[in-house]
Amino acid sequence: MFVVSALATGLVAIPATAHAEIPVFCNESSLVTAINVANAAGGDTLALAPFCTYTLTSAHGSASDGPVGLPPITTPINMAGLGTTITRAPSAPAFRILEVEGDANVPGTDGRLNLAAVTISGGSAVPPFPGGGIANRGGALTLTSSSVTGSSAVAGGGIYTDNGTVSLTASTVTGNTATSSGGGIYKNSGTVNLLASDVSRNTPDNCAPSGSVFGCAG
Repeated sequence: MFVVSALATGLVAIPATAHAEIPVFCNESSLVTAINVANAAGGDTLALAPFCTYTLTSAHGSASDGPVGLPPITTPINMAGLGTTITRAPSAPAFRILEVEGDANVPGTDGRLNLAAVTISGGSAVPPFPGGGIANRGGALTLTSSSVTGSSAVAGGGIYTDNGTVSLTASTVTGNTATSSGGGIYKNSGTVNLLASDVSRNTPDNCAPSGSVFGCAG
């Protein structure tokens, strides 16, 4: 049984029992609402609309390292898509798309984000902060058949991670830019694992510091 809830201008179908899959309609406010609901429930699975582009026109979250397009992930959340894209509108102010927060960096949080068949694009972290597409601050980030592209930051144009874990399987991090280093991925600390994944064609390099990500060249 599902209950339809409205928050701001967003509609999202919420299961009557917690921790069931939440279908997310194809619009910005529904996605924001769904993440807030999932965080409040202690985690959940969000079924993103197939072949939908969720275009973010403003930041809906904030953190000590700058504005975030979507509310920071503070609990275990799965986002399951199918040809689904989450992007920043070209005319929107600068913000990264996603942030995962874990207890090591943000006490009291347990952010663990799994992205499946989702493309993250167009993120732009406000200088001097890192992580244009996704910032992982002490949490766990897993990408499966997903992409991070067209994003920018001082470091970690695509992905920035500190005190956490990042795992990519059959995924790509391409076409991202950093003004210093780590155009694709910047690993400040923690672990990054690549399995059948492509981190390439990022500027000025793909991964930083050099040699910090096994299987990432340049």
